[in-house]
Amino acid sequence: MMRNFLSVITRHWIGLLGAVIALIAVVLMLTLVAIQLTGFRGGAYLGIVTYMLLPALFAIGLVLIPIGVIRKRRIDAAAVAHHELLQPGLPVIDLNNERTRGFVIASVLVGLVSVVVLAGATHKGVQEMESVAFCGTVCHTVMEPEHTAFQRSSHSKLTCADCHIGAGADWFVKSKISGSWQMVSVALNLYPTPIPSPVHNLRPARDTCEQCHWPTKHIGDKLRVRTLFADDEANSESKTVLLMKVGGQQGTTSTGIHWHVDRGIQIRFQSDASRQNIYDVEMKGADGKVRVFKTEDKPAGPVEWRDMDCVDCHNRPSHTFNLPAPEIDSALEDGRIDRTLPFVKREGLRVLSDAKYESKEDARVGITKEIGDFYKTKYAEIAAAKAPQIAAAASALSDIYSWNVFPKMKVTWGTYKSNLGHEDAPGCMRCHDKKHADEGGKKISGSCNLCHVVLAEDEKDPEILKTLKP
Repeated sequence: MMRNFLSVITRHWIGLLGAVIALIAVVLMLTLVAIQLTGFRGGAYLGIVTYMLLPALFAIGLVLIPIGVIRKRRIDAAAVAHHELLQPGLPVIDLNNERTRGFVIASVLVGLVSVVVLAGATHKGVQEMESVAFCGTVCHTVMEPEHTAFQRSSHSKLTCADCHIGAGADWFVKSKISGSWQMVSVALNLYPTPIPSPVHNLRPARDTCEQCHWPTKHIGDKLRVRTLFADDEANSESKTVLLMKVGGQQGTTSTGIHWHVDRGIQIRFQSDASRQNIYDVEMKGADGKVRVFKTEDKPAGPVEWRDMDCVDCHNRPSHTFNLPAPEIDSALEDGRIDRTLPFVKREGLRVLSDAKYESKEDARVGITKEIGDFYKTKYAEIAAAKAPQIAAAASALSDIYSWNVFPKMKVTWGTYKSNLGHEDAPGCMRCHDKKHADEGGKKISGSCNLCHVVLAEDEKDPEILKTLKP
């Protein structure tokens, strides 16, 4: 049975080639699957080879086989026309014939096995394409900034597809079409540097973010304590305490910051392509009335209208790049940098802000040397007594650089700004700038108390924290 089947599919060199390709592909694929089942993890490329490249070769081989069979029949038909062979006619499938029956059974078995192999490989291949390793590491330098920031984010346990694609076949297909062009761009070096934020082709937040985060949930007020360190010799510590009015829906009304996403409120705005400059703002209230707030600022280029959603404020929810000062403050607070080292905040800011290195490796060497030389020159005794602490500080500063600066992609401090707040970018003040006014002259408020109450500002030992301490 199998001998007859193999004889038919390999009578022409195209069919023979297809059979060889399919056989090699399926053997290699099953071997790699078996290796992975033993616990071996070879990274994203192993998954690509196992569940994408080899199944594609297997499918190509299967396609070549019938092409070879058809090609052979045409050659035989041409030979008959020249009276070289008997007229073959159409194939007669007579299951009473043992040879025919064996061929049909073998064909069905091979077909079923092929369907199972391709279906399993396709399913696994889709999973592989939606994995963080595939999205973040396959393209190496191109996606390195986003992948690095993602690993430090609160969403690091999710996959890229959870937020960038979401559920449903339509956006899955769109993402694969978009991904095909991205693959071509990477292969032909057509991508821009730095990669622009994908603000124009993101799926609406209601289809992604709101599958986990509920805009109707009332969060209320949240206490935020920020620890800051001065750039003086003692790295003086101070704290700012804010009561953030996150708010949310409560009953039939909403309060606080999350009032903007109340189901009864519809907000649209007109902006430039970056969405950092907002011109007209249109608000439709729960009562159905529409108010338009205009600004005297005139756009320099094309503008677009957009329905406001989560990502207009949370524009870097999983890919946040920080500035040097807050990063150093965090390292000082959690002990990665010894706060007893004199002027370590000032020198850390200096070596990070002025750094212009061509690679992370160069940065680590240069930062280590700069910090070491400073203490050897200015504080020789401390340099000798606290050599390990100085080395640890240099290592922490190098880490901060490697998390936020990517020379090959031209990503540096402040390249990607966060609109959550108004410290590093206009953020809230894009609308709440006291410049947008309606026909009656009433302006969008810029009052600080809309979003937060300052309970303490740059205080060494805030009284409010003593009161709140259990």
